[in-house]
Amino acid sequence: MSAKKKEVSQLEGIILKTNLKQEVYRKTISSFALLKEVLKEIADDYRDKLKDKVDDNVLPIYQEKGPFEAEFRIGGDMLIFSMHSNVFVFNREHPIWKLDYIKANPMNSYCGVFNIYNFLADSFKYNRMEDLGYLIARIFVNRENHFFVEGKRQSSELVKDFGSDEMTKEYMKEIIETAVQYAIDFDLLVPPYDQVKIAT
Repeated sequence: MSAKKKEVSQLEGIILKTNLKQEVYRKTISSFALLKEVLKEIADDYRDKLKDKVDDNVLPIYQEKGPFEAEFRIGGDMLIFSMHSNVFVFNREHPIWKLDYIKANPMNSYCGVFNIYNFLADSFKYNRMEDLGYLIARIFVNRENHFFVEGKRQSSELVKDFGSDEMTKEYMKEIIETAVQYAIDFDLLVPPYDQVKIAT
């Protein structure tokens, strides 16, 4: 291959890849905006249904924390929803590569991602910066608005419907409510005595 042809090929590759990643990024931003909208609706709905049944200080609260983050507090749990600003592709062992949808067009494997972490609400209230949060779900969205979720109590067949499921409000609500239910059901366990017998 001549130097000129090699340069043209390289430039075409750069254009293809950068345009693809921008397309995925825009779809991810759009899906994250939908997530925020659904979170607010769920918070309002839960508040209406629970306001006469629980203390005010445990009612759900939704807070937007900028373009890439949102918080949903309910009871003693704080769910942090964060969107990564980069676009990812999966390692070669990932089940996504077995799908006909991806085999037909490997460009569909590029995804944006947002994570759902579960923290104790008191970690934020009392500024306990060493407290840990737990990843309970990750949502992957590609350029065609197809998605799949991996995480606690999410779909057991990881990528089965990736080529057909498109992100909608109904799917987003189901994902969020599954994550909220998991967080509510997740109880703190007393650590073994020997693990905490020395303090700093």
